[in-house]
Amino acid sequence: MTILTRATLNQWTSRVAEPDMQAAEAVRRALLCKSKPPESLGLLEDMVIRLAAITGEHKPLIAKKDVVIMCGDHGVVAEGVSAFPQEVTGLMMSNFAVGGAAINVLSRQMGADVHVIDIGSKATELPPQVINRKVKAGTDNMAQGPAMSEAEAIQAILTGIEVAEQLVEAGSTLFALGEMGIGNTTPSAALVSVLIQNNQPTGIVGRGTGIDDQVLSHKEQVIARAIEVNQPNPDDALDTLAKVGGLEIAGLVGVIIGAAIHHRPVLLDGVIASAAGLVAVRLAPVLRHYLFATHLSVEPAHAVILREIGLQPCLHMNMRLGEGTGAVLAMPLLEAACRILHEMATFSDLGLPDPV
Repeated sequence: MTILTRATLNQWTSRVAEPDMQAAEAVRRALLCKSKPPESLGLLEDMVIRLAAITGEHKPLIAKKDVVIMCGDHGVVAEGVSAFPQEVTGLMMSNFAVGGAAINVLSRQMGADVHVIDIGSKATELPPQVINRKVKAGTDNMAQGPAMSEAEAIQAILTGIEVAEQLVEAGSTLFALGEMGIGNTTPSAALVSVLIQNNQPTGIVGRGTGIDDQVLSHKEQVIARAIEVNQPNPDDALDTLAKVGGLEIAGLVGVIIGAAIHHRPVLLDGVIASAAGLVAVRLAPVLRHYLFATHLSVEPAHAVILREIGLQPCLHMNMRLGEGTGAVLAMPLLEAACRILHEMATFSDLGLPDPV
């Protein structure tokens, strides 16, 4: 049996390359020659420049699009932090499998394929469309001890890397991160509390599934207790992930690493997927260059994460569903950015001198 260690994880993160700034500069100069005022398309121009840096291509294109939904349950639900029972995680996996969830509807519209991974649910029977990569049947209650062991966290990350590698082999050019797990805004807020706010959950705990003020206050207290019980190290993202994180969050960290190794861009969704992005960037700062913020969730921790990573969301839709819905909605924007580069006339096409 392979012993999972930090060295194993470091071997993977060390394979992530720095962005290709020569390709980025070539695209920036090409955009200056397009028949428009300089930088007048704002974030669209930033997107395609960043895509060039990620892919190393002077004319990047978005072809096969994939949504990876990592699913897991959380022992902390026993503390009464969610408006929905834990069984909903399994029910939603079945909903994803038959194409009935919001992410399925939006992915069909955008031409993206949805892949549902059970990395840590309590469900004992899974539809054939759900890929069973269960590390364990839910995390332990982080209010009473670590959510998982460090080895389990590493195993979940490596599972995500493997999923990404398989999708790259199948032709994927763009990853959107999705998740499902009743109670998972609690570990997400806990991760932000430790890694950004020096162990303080104040001001970043949101309503998740729609809890009332009383439960919201209780949820913040549960997170504070989990931090006190586990004493996660704010300077150690893996330690923090294992103690107060979630298996689906760890799996998404792995997807980010696997995609970046193969120069594929990754679309973050809301607070949970972005918490995975935060952990990934703390494990390997170079990963920040491979991430795109898509929308701004109403969960208060989301804006805190994006500011910390240095990413600007392009959609403000007052969404908080998760599943990857916001990430999928941003796909046409990246495609539009590429089309500007490929199809828009230059000044020389109009008989005028190019600016550069």
